[in-house]
Amino acid sequence: MKTLRAVMTVMRKELRDIFRDRRTLVLALGLSPLLTPILIIGLGTLGESRARSQIEKPLELPVVGREHAPNLIAWLEGQNVVIKAPPKDIEAAIANQDEDVILRIGPEFAQQWRKSLPAPLEIIQDSTRQDAQIPVQRLQGLLSGYGGQTGSLRLLARGVSPGTATAIQIRRTDLATPEAQRGRMLSFILPYFLIIAAFLGGASLILDATAGERERQSLEPLLATPAARGAIVSGKIAAACMLALISLLLTLLAFKLGALLSPTVGRQMEVSFPAIARLVLILLPMVFIGTTLLTYLAASAKSMKEAQSHMTWLMLLPMLPTIVLLVNPVKTQMWQFAVPFLSQNQLILKVVRGEVITAAQWALYLAAGFGLAGLLWFAATRRYQQEQLAISG
Repeated sequence: MKTLRAVMTVMRKELRDIFRDRRTLVLALGLSPLLTPILIIGLGTLGESRARSQIEKPLELPVVGREHAPNLIAWLEGQNVVIKAPPKDIEAAIANQDEDVILRIGPEFAQQWRKSLPAPLEIIQDSTRQDAQIPVQRLQGLLSGYGGQTGSLRLLARGVSPGTATAIQIRRTDLATPEAQRGRMLSFILPYFLIIAAFLGGASLILDATAGERERQSLEPLLATPAARGAIVSGKIAAACMLALISLLLTLLAFKLGALLSPTVGRQMEVSFPAIARLVLILLPMVFIGTTLLTYLAASAKSMKEAQSHMTWLMLLPMLPTIVLLVNPVKTQMWQFAVPFLSQNQLILKVVRGEVITAAQWALYLAAGFGLAGLLWFAATRRYQQEQLAISG
């Protein structure tokens, strides 16, 4: 009971100090909840309007050698395509993003066409440009449709059913809704944003409560009290976790509000209160992991400036799973739910997609998450046992 009272006393002291600093409190609690609806509404609206405008507006298509395929050109013009003269330097036009896609028709096209042989067409593009994907896909779809239509007419002219040339018939059923496909970019960013909010939500308090107090030389009197050092560090961690949890709850409520204000995002993601509750449970271990890790790092730093320098690489940690999965996509496997940051990434995507998380996945994730938080807490308390902790750098 004595230790618990000491923990609560230190926690109240740290929370009282942070609530006195209005500017720091606003940044700690208000920044993430404010940015969340802006991010959701902005990205959702931007993605939706961009996709709609590129699909509905006429496709401006520079064509090299249009004289070799007048029938194809006439057909394309009837499909909401505006044929343009090609640029003088094709490679430069693509590289400088003056053109999204260019169609080249070679002089052998007409000869191959008259012989009923496959006539060559060349689509010139830069596959690394995300903004050019929709125009390229539109052109590919139009050319495939024209080729299939012409091939069928050739067979009919020879008294052959077009189905004869098709040995098998493949039908594709894409279970992803159009809204979900357009929301892939938001799904790409959302896990990182939420993990950062949980992981570093208590950073302002814990850095000031350890490295800041060392600089102000107010940590030594606190450590000189009869309270056990384990109780002191636990009180500081508890205060930072509480602040991070409040910030996280505000962020998730702002996420739900942003989704409600943006019907497009609301159709893309599951934002019900049960889903929000599952997100809280998923991110709760990350609150403790981030706070205990920051406590250890701040206690090991010689100054506030040195402690704050850790924030740069700490903010990069949640990005690692996204980068790894982007370079090397893998199917969801059980071991992933025991890996920090990767497990949160996978579980957040499951929740917003409305997928089921099994009891075994929950058990492994929570055990691994709180287990790691416990180890970091132990390391931080051990660091507080060192006598030189109270010595200012």
